[in-house]
Amino acid sequence: MDTITRPTGGSLARVAGWAQRHRWLAVALWALVLLGVTFTSRLAGSAFHDDNSLPGTESQQVVDMLEKTARSGGSAQIVLKADNGLAAHRAQIENTLGNVRLQPHVRSVTGPFETLSPDGRIGYATVTFDAASTDLPYDDIVKFADTAKQAGPVEVALAGDPIERISKSGGPAEGVGLLAALVILVFLFRSLLAAGLPVITAVFAVGSTLGVITLVSHFVDIASYTSPLMMLVGFGVGVDYALLIFSRYRAEILAGHDRDTAARRALDTAGRSVLFAGTTVIIALLGLLALGLGGLRGVALSVALTVLMTMLASVTLLPALLSLFGKRLERGIRRHAAKRDHGRVWRRLADGVQRRPAAPLAIGLLVLLGLSIPAAGMRLGFADASTDPAGSTTRQAYDLLAEGFGPGFSGPLAIVTEDGDGIALQQKLASTPGIARVLPSTGPVVLAFPTTSPQDAATAELVTRLRTDVLPTLPGHYLVGGPVAAATDFADAVADRLPLFVLVVVGLSALLLMVVFRSILVPLKAAVLNLLSIGASLGVMTLVFGDGWFGAQPGPIEAFVPVMIFAIVFGLSMDYEVFLVSRMHEEWRRTGDARLAVREGLAATGGVITAAAAIMVLVFGAFLLDPSRMLAQFGLGLAVAVLLDALVIRCLLVPAIMRLLGARAWWLPEWLDRRLPHLALES
Repeated sequence: MDTITRPTGGSLARVAGWAQRHRWLAVALWALVLLGVTFTSRLAGSAFHDDNSLPGTESQQVVDMLEKTARSGGSAQIVLKADNGLAAHRAQIENTLGNVRLQPHVRSVTGPFETLSPDGRIGYATVTFDAASTDLPYDDIVKFADTAKQAGPVEVALAGDPIERISKSGGPAEGVGLLAALVILVFLFRSLLAAGLPVITAVFAVGSTLGVITLVSHFVDIASYTSPLMMLVGFGVGVDYALLIFSRYRAEILAGHDRDTAARRALDTAGRSVLFAGTTVIIALLGLLALGLGGLRGVALSVALTVLMTMLASVTLLPALLSLFGKRLERGIRRHAAKRDHGRVWRRLADGVQRRPAAPLAIGLLVLLGLSIPAAGMRLGFADASTDPAGSTTRQAYDLLAEGFGPGFSGPLAIVTEDGDGIALQQKLASTPGIARVLPSTGPVVLAFPTTSPQDAATAELVTRLRTDVLPTLPGHYLVGGPVAAATDFADAVADRLPLFVLVVVGLSALLLMVVFRSILVPLKAAVLNLLSIGASLGVMTLVFGDGWFGAQPGPIEAFVPVMIFAIVFGLSMDYEVFLVSRMHEEWRRTGDARLAVREGLAATGGVITAAAAIMVLVFGAFLLDPSRMLAQFGLGLAVAVLLDALVIRCLLVPAIMRLLGARAWWLPEWLDRRLPHLALES
């Protein structure tokens, strides 16, 4: 049995020493946590809940007023079409609807013959349930859907929140991303065992967090899209962090250290960088709390917890695995060491950039600024059935309703008044350009159907025009609600609170970098470049999903996606900043030569940063395969940001800027140096 000496060094070295001495215990504890929370969460089930409420906004006031008068319960629509007219199939349709009424939790069913299209070919029946959509048993919704589709020769499609629940089917994104990451790691390390350790670490961390979040969803509002999003971030970050620590471990082995010492030194250097980088990600995510948007709080806390668990797994589970498989890993590391160039390519790149820094600086800035320009035209909205996958029953229902009743039928505007003239309101709305039809008043509510679809920019403009120009001309007070109005209010709320959010995230991250690197210019450079990479990723996302490039369906960007991408990307960009600049700082402290520090820092980290970025790009990019448009937007935005950060910022802009700054990059006023606490990433 290998003997393990008592660790020396910092606290992380001592943590690594404990994990090495108690390697089986460390692995067993993680396995127990994973199995325990997974089993418990399966028994308890999930209670995810999408909360897009914005207290104080006009659309939310409409929702609150309607909830006081409406009976609670979910609803769905059965949309039917027959080319020879629905009346010819009345018997079959009535028989099917009779069977639907007998299904569990069905409270009422309206007939489609009172809601026929002008040509009589399309109609819809509204089904009301005795419980909210999220409270309906999954199997009962499936039984209802199967029964509703048995309407003989009539074409049937289903719509509504309950149907969306059973229509959501996860794509192969997670599996494809992890498989691609494993392929890159095998190519990098020439060993399946070495490649598997970062993946195993990520699986333990993400799996444990997923179970915890499922349990917490019973007590805290957590959105339904949180699980795939936390897996998206968790797998990318988890593999990355373990990879960076393992790469330092390999370098220490090749430097002549024994396995135990190499592991402790890796944790005492790369491990510190991982903790610091992970902390910046968590700060950026928790910065979402400054927006005051209730629907994002649960998401931010869940993804932040995921990052925290990946950090813990990287500094506790990974050292234990390195100790368990140390001999085989060391043999593989030494066997393949002679085949590596040990950073020669990256040294040549650093020398080339530093000889003429102005050219790569200009090229990099032009690329980032050029890609950022389309983000200025980004439109925000909420997803509806029009963006569901082609061929899904919800998409078919949307298309049939648009065909029979007009493109604006699925997104009516609800105009509410308590002291106004309902008749005058209906007449005014009927004569307003952009409104196709107005239903007679039912109590304080008037429904107006736009001539354009909910995803059309003209519909959002109609909401603004009604609020600012049309309704103020009538006596009384009026509120405009509905899905399009809610999306408009959400976008306005984000725009109003975004400056505070950016200030909190950028300010705290820059302050942390200042403490670590004892520099003013390095944090400033990092903040500016990170903002540029975020702008470029949002610009690409706007071109693809907003304008319909590469065959994507054009439409608005999901309203909360840009702020989530800002938080996640800003934190992830800080990861690579820390990994690269910490090695530069290490060389600067050792030699005092700024140019040499840039070259050796890039040589030591360029390969692993590129590999880590490639893994993240593939993990994030795999979510383009997901049928959810929202997750595809997340995947594209994160993948583009990481790609630009690794190739443009880390390979071109950072070396060029650090060369131009020279020794001034590490300047900090003496009075500030005395007041700031000391926190070193290097041993």
